[in-house]
Amino acid sequence: MIEQKYDLAIIGSGPGGYVAAIKAAQINMNVVVIEKKDLGGICLNWGCIPTKALLRSSEIYDFMKNSSTFGLKIKNAEPDINNIIKRSRDVAKKLSNGIDFLFKKNNINLIYGSAKINKNKEIEVKNSKSIKKVIAKNIIIATGASPKKLNIENNHVNSKVWSYFEAMAPKKIPKTIGIIGSGAIGIEFASFFNSLGSNVSVFEMQQEILPNEDNDVSEFLRKSLSKKGISFYTNSNIIDIKENKTFIIKSKDLKSGSIENHDFENVLAAVGIRGNTENLGLENTKVTIKNNQIVTHDFGSTDEENIYAIGDVTGAPWLAHKASHEGISCVEYIAGIIKSREKMVIPSCVYSNPQVASIGLTEKIAISKGLNIKVGKFPLSANGKALSLSESEGFVKTIFEANTGQILGAHLVGVEVTELINSFALAIKLEATEVDIFSTIFPHPTISESIHESALDAFDRAIHI
Repeated sequence: MIEQKYDLAIIGSGPGGYVAAIKAAQINMNVVVIEKKDLGGICLNWGCIPTKALLRSSEIYDFMKNSSTFGLKIKNAEPDINNIIKRSRDVAKKLSNGIDFLFKKNNINLIYGSAKINKNKEIEVKNSKSIKKVIAKNIIIATGASPKKLNIENNHVNSKVWSYFEAMAPKKIPKTIGIIGSGAIGIEFASFFNSLGSNVSVFEMQQEILPNEDNDVSEFLRKSLSKKGISFYTNSNIIDIKENKTFIIKSKDLKSGSIENHDFENVLAAVGIRGNTENLGLENTKVTIKNNQIVTHDFGSTDEENIYAIGDVTGAPWLAHKASHEGISCVEYIAGIIKSREKMVIPSCVYSNPQVASIGLTEKIAISKGLNIKVGKFPLSANGKALSLSESEGFVKTIFEANTGQILGAHLVGVEVTELINSFALAIKLEATEVDIFSTIFPHPTISESIHESALDAFDRAIHI
């Protein structure tokens, strides 16, 4: 067995793992990354990146179908699902190759294979060609997460039910599709297939779609997508799925108790994800696993000395940018660069059409905490740039602490709002108040002017409404 020694071994090369590796190399650590399958992990290969490429194709197709709005005539436009998927895979491959380049540039060692930690905290790496022993002073587990399976009483759900893997590479555009779950994954695929012509139905157990978002945003998005033909069944529990030539979903309305049958060509289960904690040898360590995720403390430390965990394997929120930030902080902690914990305020984005972006407290949570708040809301229908784009549905909502002007939260829905949320992230990080937003000059015409107007509206000073 080949034996190799390092300062740091990282299991997993997703947004947490590869960023941690580059940071470690930059501060002169001898680092190795162990990857089981695809360089870049789920996010880059089967998540964040390829889905955005798919959604861009469906967005362009939407523009083509509505070309008359822009004074253009485009006839006989139709989607080519094979080429849509090819473009998505090509984008993912390009970025995966980019990580390979960055690893070589930073002299990062890469081993492909399955990693297992033994009782001596050594890592055994197996692949089809060899077995290697990796010895490292510190280990970071960044193995990510996988789709949860549907859990329906007395029913083993047929394996032909899609997860996001199959939904990203369909052989054809389904005429009808039922999507179980209305989180980011479910809503993005609902938007994608609806744009390409599928008859889409979404089932959600909670009272509203995107249940973690501000209620105003969730309600607005549901109404917007409903106008485009998507059917929503909220307060709905799936009690059975049968599969023959088509899928028959039996749903129960949790309010009325009524039961309905729904017939679909395909079904997508988007009911969440679970941490990849299995077959890592964690039973040989003191690492604690709870609810399929690794329990962590400050800077990703676990209950086993010198073993750390970051990203999706540690639980919600399951976001790539959170994983990357945790990776950098973890490495800096291992190196002794930082010792005090920082408070993270993490933005989240949903790339439906229209988009959703948020950060901080929702209005409901702020009120439940007993905070004295002021809320500003500016409609994109009053924004010149949005009107010129013919993309004027949506709004920017900002929540302030009434006495101090502290920004407590921001919730946006509309065109490219995922590119606006970073302004709020920076403002919150720098502890900006309403006065700072008031005195900031926003370029005209831009969607970002809605940030300014939303803040002004919270204090009854809006100019354009």
